[in-house]
Amino acid sequence: MSTTDRVSPPAELAPTLDHVTELGDLTALAARPESLGDVRQRALRALASVIPYDLAALYELQDDTLVVRAAEGRLADARVRRHSLKLGRFPTLRQALETRRPLRLNHHDHVGDEGDPYDGLLNLPPGHACMVVPLFTGDRALGLITLDQSSCGPYTPEMLEIAGVYGQVLSLAMAYAEQARQLDRYRRQLREQNRLLVAELGGDEVAIRRLTACPSPAMSALVTLCRQVAPSPLPVLIQGETGVGKEVVARAIHAWSDRASGPFVSLNCAALPEGLIESELFGHVRGAYSGADRDRPGRFVTASGGTLLLDELGDMPPSAQARLLRVLQEGRFEPVGSDKSVQVDVRVLAATHVDLTRAVAEGRFRADLYYRLAALPLTVAPLRERPEDALNIAEAFLAERGGRRGASLTAEARAVITSAPWPGNTRQLVNALERALLLAPGRPITPADLGLGPILSPVAAATSPDAAAPFVTLEEAERQHVAAALRRTGGKVYGEDGAAALLGMKPSTLQSLMQRLGLRREAFV
Repeated sequence: MSTTDRVSPPAELAPTLDHVTELGDLTALAARPESLGDVRQRALRALASVIPYDLAALYELQDDTLVVRAAEGRLADARVRRHSLKLGRFPTLRQALETRRPLRLNHHDHVGDEGDPYDGLLNLPPGHACMVVPLFTGDRALGLITLDQSSCGPYTPEMLEIAGVYGQVLSLAMAYAEQARQLDRYRRQLREQNRLLVAELGGDEVAIRRLTACPSPAMSALVTLCRQVAPSPLPVLIQGETGVGKEVVARAIHAWSDRASGPFVSLNCAALPEGLIESELFGHVRGAYSGADRDRPGRFVTASGGTLLLDELGDMPPSAQARLLRVLQEGRFEPVGSDKSVQVDVRVLAATHVDLTRAVAEGRFRADLYYRLAALPLTVAPLRERPEDALNIAEAFLAERGGRRGASLTAEARAVITSAPWPGNTRQLVNALERALLLAPGRPITPADLGLGPILSPVAAATSPDAAAPFVTLEEAERQHVAAALRRTGGKVYGEDGAAALLGMKPSTLQSLMQRLGLRREAFV
């Protein structure tokens, strides 16, 4: 029947307000992720109020098979609910899916090789009323509905029209329900990924355990300071060499604060290009720049009610520094491309290995921002200044990661861990232990397993010709050490065999360090 041939259904079959309301309820029902089965079942029941049937079955298309997902009516028994149809055997059903138009099936449609979809399952008389309603959304076929009535005589054109409208509404509700279910699944996946990431990074409880387990006077004093500053809303500046555990300190402060139940969000300021860091921090509105096809909240909005850690703050570009200062002073900002202010409640912690006083003197860091952040400065001592902590960290790590395998340290390995300078600090120590666990499964870890080489051995250091060499400044020693790593890797920074991995630091951190030390990768290629 063409579009021009369509006629309005008679008054006795036209959907009443109750029917329309019931169809509207399907849309609301579809918003519940678990409701797809309810949507199908209620749609078939709603259809019964305007089209009589003894069996209504909703089939879902899976590859080339139609599988019953819902069935209503006096003939809808357990056999029907387990029924499925190979689409290749039923050209008429395929036609309905391809044309996307409801079909009334007559007696001659079931004669021949195709037969009736319920042959051998139900004893329907020849000439019984039968209808097929396709379900689709966009360019995707979802399945179809079959309507069968035991009485002879076909369904009327008006009933066919009504069934087509119901099929379109049901298709939309099914698509909506499926999207809601997918969104719920993605939401649960993101929650689980976030939980795992928090656990991997240490988490609040682990951070406290690691921080308080260090027995050195320097760390004991730091823990006392952290507990004192945690209840304050003021920003905190955490300073220290790369790899000393500045993020662990930040997490412990968050855990000891009254914001512990809120989010802890971190942003590495050195890992983002200058053009993107403001968008990451403050968010942007649609059309703010090329590629901004939707509004996006920044880290400040995400961290509202909790704590935001700005890692590697010394590498933040000047434009972002000015906007950060305003947020610290006023608690509000404008997303990139917007003229509307956003109010947030965020405790800001900042971490850096850069000497910010020197950066201020050189004009690379705003003095007003520094003094705002340095109201509560904390310094994490390097591992070489607290050798007793190095052994404690190593044993705690082995208990967490290698305890089931009985991992332990030989006396020689313990001596090396205590006396090694660890230029990469805790991160380098943990990386060395990770390596050792792989090389020494089921046996005690030796100095060779740590992969530090004889240069870090206390005996070798005492007998080395360099022992009598004049001392150099710490910066020069750092430059020489980084240069040696770049020389060994042929100037390669990234990757498992790169200088960053060798030094136990992030590639972005190494690049910042190279820039500060005046080292160019090309010189070592």
